Amino acid sequence: MASTGNQGSAAKAARVNVSDLESMLAESPSSDRVCLKLAQILRVRRNEVALLRLDKGSLRFIFPPELRSAGVLPLNGSAVAARTAATRTPLLSNTFMRVKHVSLFEAVKLGAEIEDRSQEQMPIQKIMSVPVAQSGGSVVGVVQISRKGLDASLAGADFTGDDLKQLKQAAEILGRMPFMQEGAEI
Repeated sequence: MASTGNQGSAAKAARVNVSDLESMLAESPSSDRVCLKLAQILRVRRNEVALLRLDKGSLRFIFPPELRSAGVLPLNGSAVAARTAATRTPLLSNTFMRVKHVSLFEAVKLGAEIEDRSQEQMPIQKIMSVPVAQSGGSVVGVVQISRKGLDASLAGADFTGDDLKQLKQAAEILGRMPFMQEGAEI
């Protein structure tokens, strides 16, 4: 009997999908709440979600909140998020640790949650980066999902084309969220 309950819980967890973000639009949710839902949808930890908004020609973190005051990324810089916004091109890399990248933000301690403590300050091993655009097509930010760990084998499963497709769908919805508008309160 207990196993039936567990299967029910697993089935319920499996039903979390991008349409859940769509239904949140009417509520004008916080960026934190939306990003936590995105973490759940893509089966990553809270500290493996990053959302950046275009603000005065640079990208500024709006999630995780610990990075909001960490500075900005110029669009002409070499950071993955800047390249994603500037080229409007999604990226999926399951060998990200081998790619030269700015790791400054990886050193910031994230999250007070117990599940985050074991992963805080772990290097990003795998990443997906997708531009966030408004319905008119102008880029307003970037959303990134990563898997962190001491090495790629400890970071979790590789991202798939389906994962990237889900993130692209999520990015379309994120582009309509009020907090993604330049100058909006975070």
